[in-house]
Amino acid sequence: MSRGLIPAVAAALLLSPLSAGPALAADGDSGKPKEPEPPARMSEIGGELLGRPGTQVRPGPGVPALPAKLTGRSWIVADAESGDVLAAHNAHWKLPPASTLKMLFADTLLPKFDKKQEHKVLRTELEGMGAGSSAVGIKEDLTYTVRDLWLGVFLRSGNDAVRVLAHKNGGIDKTVQEMQARAEELNALDTTVVSPDGYDAPHQFSSAYDLTLIARSGLQNADFREYCSTVSADFPGTWKTDKKTKKKKRETFTIQNTDRLLTGDYDLTPYQGVAGIKNGYTSKAGWTFTGVAQRGERVLLVTVMNPSSEEHNAVYKETAKLFDWGFKAAGKAEPVGTLVPPRGAEPTTGEAGGTDGARPEDPAEAGVAAQRTPGGSAGVGTVLGLMGALLVVLAAAGLLVHRRWPLPERAGRHPGETPGAPGAPGAPGGAPRSRTPWKLRKLRKPQRPGKPEEPRG
Repeated sequence: MSRGLIPAVAAALLLSPLSAGPALAADGDSGKPKEPEPPARMSEIGGELLGRPGTQVRPGPGVPALPAKLTGRSWIVADAESGDVLAAHNAHWKLPPASTLKMLFADTLLPKFDKKQEHKVLRTELEGMGAGSSAVGIKEDLTYTVRDLWLGVFLRSGNDAVRVLAHKNGGIDKTVQEMQARAEELNALDTTVVSPDGYDAPHQFSSAYDLTLIARSGLQNADFREYCSTVSADFPGTWKTDKKTKKKKRETFTIQNTDRLLTGDYDLTPYQGVAGIKNGYTSKAGWTFTGVAQRGERVLLVTVMNPSSEEHNAVYKETAKLFDWGFKAAGKAEPVGTLVPPRGAEPTTGEAGGTDGARPEDPAEAGVAAQRTPGGSAGVGTVLGLMGALLVVLAAAGLLVHRRWPLPERAGRHPGETPGAPGAPGAPGGAPRSRTPWKLRKLRKPQRPGKPEEPRG
């Protein structure tokens, strides 16, 4: 065990209770409640700077200034492949996640069910949804494929689809327990799961850092990538009898993604290179969003939580600004931390960039080790790239994800080395593959989107 490991892990454990949620705020002189302030000390998983309140960025030659008027209580900009955190603001502040928590729901349950499998919905499976919940329109006694249900989760943020899938998984309580275990496996230790759909619940929290970890994990699943980047789809409705033929036919209706960086809006154009992920809104959480986008070979993840701006589509506009900054700063800005690998992931060794023997189960040390590595990266790999420079889903393009945690940095590869080549991860004689089969997947070309409705976790 490395010399600095025990103090780092102990510090992370001691700091965790101190960041249990937003700090209480007293009324100001105007009679209005003050904006809550982040805890003075937060988790240092991923690096010491990420545990500090306020904005963390390392200016340097050629590094552009951060965008002005960013109002998110918490945000993060990270390189999806290397795991480098380029900039962050209150990265580990525990806040209500709203429907962005559905990313964890999907990452936990997607591998369990064949998407072609059919399921007849029972009345009891639709009971218990919170007042005002977003829904896709699932009806009892009707049959849906698992794929239908996941499209309802991703496109419409349907809490009805979440509950049906959770019951199919053995119930709400079982699903919540599995989601919590999955969060801990991913080292998303700011996250406490109470409801599987992200609907406001006491003591349910996540953080910009954790949501980015979860999104990065989810993107390794081809179905996750397809669903989160789909703009619109036909969803099964009720059965109708044709008056002439007397035959029954099931009607369909179009559902559209509520991610406005993907679909656009009257005051917002779709962001070039975006491939979706997940948005959310509740009265307590405000607006939350995690997105992924690519320019050239660079793939970035951005999470923004609860902007205070009253501007329409503020969470998307601030996300777009951070994407723009990230693409300009990538390769120039020295990282302020790293996205740590899941527990049990293979350690990086040799030319890939080592962590001096630290185990990936020790997330605090992983962040420290990452800052010792040249370039600030531990070489943790997830996404190699989205294919195409234009809007991914409209270009019917896909996402190529590497199978090994961590991924050797490109600088450490031999010329011409590609995944699957002799000695490469997963190849004969190479590193063992992970439990999930990764492959290039092309996304279908969706229908032209209209104006999406507001989600509500």
